[in-house]
Amino acid sequence: MSSWGKYKPNESGKNSWSQEEAFEKLTTFCAYQERCPWEVRRKLYEKGIKDEPAEKIISELIAEEFVNEERYARSFARGKFRLKKWGRNRIRMELKMREISEDLIRKGMTEIDPEEYYDTLLSQTEKKWETTSEPETYKKKFKVTQYLMSKGFEMDLVKEAIEGLISDQSQ
Repeated sequence: MSSWGKYKPNESGKNSWSQEEAFEKLTTFCAYQERCPWEVRRKLYEKGIKDEPAEKIISELIAEEFVNEERYARSFARGKFRLKKWGRNRIRMELKMREISEDLIRKGMTEIDPEEYYDTLLSQTEKKWETTSEPETYKKKFKVTQYLMSKGFEMDLVKEAIEGLISDQSQ
């Protein structure tokens, strides 16, 4: 037996897994937190497993409910909104990048309560407004808008939140 034991290095020099080993390790990987097929495929590719063998493992993980795209989309939307304070546009873009279908993205978005969403936008707007050092209101509005847009909040809501904040401050 080689000094590598069960592992054999792949092209990138990282250790690769056998099919059985991959399935076993990926059950733990998927049980730890929700995963989508795209993330699992990336992990398999890192370990030198691609194409048909990778798809076979992914199919098994789906069959045994370790991977469920709807559950993933819902969990992702809920988590990124609550923990990272991302807006709908950013969440949608990230889910698309992970090859989640439009139908499942819509289901995931239902996890975001509209009132909680707007309250989060308002608190993010206030926080950024307070920490942005810019004497000119016009430039300050631009900077805060850019920040909130990069977090994925919708332009119309961002404008509404900033205008509301400015009118509250001028009273």
